[in-house]
Parts: sequence; structure tokens; C-alpha cells
Amino acid sequence: MTTTRISASGYSNTAPLIWSFQYGSQRGKYELILDNAPARSAELLRKNRVDAALVPVIEYQRIEGVRLVADVCVGAREKVRSVCLVTKGEDLRDVRSVALDVSSKTSATLTKIIFREFLNFEPEWKDAEPDLEEMLRTADCALLIGDPALTIADLPKTEDQRPKTKDQFRKFDLAELWKSYTNFGFVFAMWMTPNEFCAIDFAAARDEGLRHLEEIISNYETEILLTKEDFRNYLAKNISYAIDDSMRKGLELYFELAGKNGLIEKNKPLVFI
Repeated sequence: MTTTRISASGYSNTAPLIWSFQYGSQRGKYELILDNAPARSAELLRKNRVDAALVPVIEYQRIEGVRLVADVCVGAREKVRSVCLVTKGEDLRDVRSVALDVSSKTSATLTKIIFREFLNFEPEWKDAEPDLEEMLRTADCALLIGDPALTIADLPKTEDQRPKTKDQFRKFDLAELWKSYTNFGFVFAMWMTPNEFCAIDFAAARDEGLRHLEEIISNYETEILLTKEDFRNYLAKNISYAIDDSMRKGLELYFELAGKNGLIEKNKPLVFI
């Protein structure tokens, strides 16, 4: 009998969704493939090498024949903290070039929508590996996602509080920007599958993971340079693992604007298993 294969990124914000498959009640039932690049999971799904994958949502519009797992996601109602635009003190309206982290196509598409739709201009785009120093050496602004973005310190709000060093960064939270312009939450990733029916209970896996947040926090203690309380707040308050009405409307608007700006070929309706 063929083992069911699933794929997800190894970022800390996906941990509550995959804890059950790694350590909990669903351990050993499925083959779990982890990678640090969400785009890699999308590629495995596109090539039919996995039965389901936790994938950046924009890939729903680009992979033929996939369906969404309802309700389960990696998203944010207000502020996500781990998906951001970083500049060396510049306002976004002063930006003329943006280095895009190639790890996630959803965030890159969202960045282009924000500049085109809400800031009303388009900078030069440069694909880049997620190395902030190198990104800001070649561009005015850098899109960074996942754990590397989580630990970047923002500049204090007032000039007199800012340290006079060369490494002064201004951090713009992408979910917060989206919320300010649309009043909607944002969905960054969802489980997707080419199957009309799927026996995997992803909602139960999520709920089990959320009951074990303390263990997850301990697992990342040496990797995430945050206090336990701050990391707990990030997973429990900043990240939303279920989709509310605001987030669903935000997802529909995101796809609509992606289509309007030629960032997807067509805007297909949401279809769930």
C-alpha cells in the first residue's frame, strides 16, 4: 500500500499545523517532507510528488486541479511579524528598488499589489536569496519572510530614540499594511490537495498542535532569538491558524487584485475538499 505523502515548510509558524504529524497522534501515519522554502512544497504538489502540501496561497491560482482544505491556514488578522518589508530608514514611498525573497510567491505578489494598488507606483523588482545584508546592498528595500524576518528589530518611532549606527532598519509588516488599506485579514498559506476527498484531518492536527504550544516553543528555543513569552505571543496571537470571515474576504480580494495586475493568468473561484 502506498504511503500518503505531505509536505510543508519548516518555519516556526507552521509548527502547530505539523506537530501532530511529527510527534503527536498522527505520527507515522503519513510521510512528512519538510523544507525551509514554501515554494518547494508548491513544486512537489505541482509535480504530483505529494498528496497534500501546505502551500503559499497564490499557488492555488497557478497549480491546476488543486483544492483547498477549508478553515486551516497560516494567516494573520492584524499583524503577522514574520513577513515584512525592510528598509534602511526609508519610507516606502521613497523606495525605488525591492529585493524579493524567492522563498514565497504569495508575499512577493502581495508586495507588488501594495506598491501598484495602494502606493500607486512600481519600483524595480529583484529576486534574491533571503540574506538581508546582501539584499539591502543591491536594493532600497527587502522582502523577508519566515523566521529570518521575525527577529529583525524595527527602528524606534521617534528619531531621537534611534541608535546612530549603520544597521538601522525600518520594518513594515505586510499583514499590517494590507489591513490598513483593505480592513481585511490576510491568509499566507493553506493546505492544498489534488484529491476531491482527503482522509487527513488537518483541522484536528492543528488543534492538537495548538494544545502543545509549550513543547513547540521549547523545540525552537535555540533557533528563535525571542523570549519565550514573545514567541508564545507570536504563535498564539499574531498567527491565526483558522480563517474567519475577514480573512476569507481578504483572500478573495487578494486574488482579485492579483488578476487585475496581471500577476496570475486567471482568478479561479475557491474550491474546497
